[in-house]
Amino acid sequence: MDTPSHKVFGDWDGSLMQARALQATLARQVRLQDEVADPPRWLAGFDVGFEDEGRITRAAAVLIDAETLQPQQAEIARVPTSMPYVPGLLSFRELPALLAALGLLRQRPDLVFVDGQGIAHPRRLGIAAHFGVVSGLPSIGVAKKLLAGRYDEPGPQAGERSPIVHRGETVGWALRSKPRCNPLIVSPGHRVAVDSALHWTLRYLRGYRLPEPTRLADRLASRRGEVAVQAAGIIGRSRLLL
Repeated sequence: MDTPSHKVFGDWDGSLMQARALQATLARQVRLQDEVADPPRWLAGFDVGFEDEGRITRAAAVLIDAETLQPQQAEIARVPTSMPYVPGLLSFRELPALLAALGLLRQRPDLVFVDGQGIAHPRRLGIAAHFGVVSGLPSIGVAKKLLAGRYDEPGPQAGERSPIVHRGETVGWALRSKPRCNPLIVSPGHRVAVDSALHWTLRYLRGYRLPEPTRLADRLASRRGEVAVQAAGIIGRSRLLL
């Protein structure tokens, strides 16, 4: 499956001002209605890490059977890092590698989970939303920290949740996915409704803090997943894409 990374930023000149303007343009293309096949056939989880003191961006993609939640393919794509970390502009740093990893998958996923924000973002375009708009895939962001908005602390039991409100709008959920763990920040990226982002995340929790798609991708991206991936009969390819 080919996903050309030149589509990511268009005519962006590299300035932070234009990057924020591009975010505003793309945010208007986000669709917050349900366009996910139910039940989905294929899920995918995505996460990013860095190598060589940040000079190489390493994106992990794990393709998962939605019925069994067994990983079917695991890939790591490596690309040169194109810009430093700037708060609120994470997608401009990570998206080229994520799209490269997506392009390695044999099947087009019906729903993707991305480690990071969806619309729970100051300009409504976190990494999951940007990824969804550019790829056209239904996407959900699952983050470990809040970037925009406020919420009341959810109850202590797994499954308890509280809406995240930013500028008077509900943009996602603080979800206690596991007792004695900090809540996850769950928000839709693209082609998923706010309530449905919570529904799908709960559906794919299996006793860990993270839902299975991002849990497996996190292990692979952080190099903790080699044993787990090989135990499932899958060895992720590692490529340096220039």
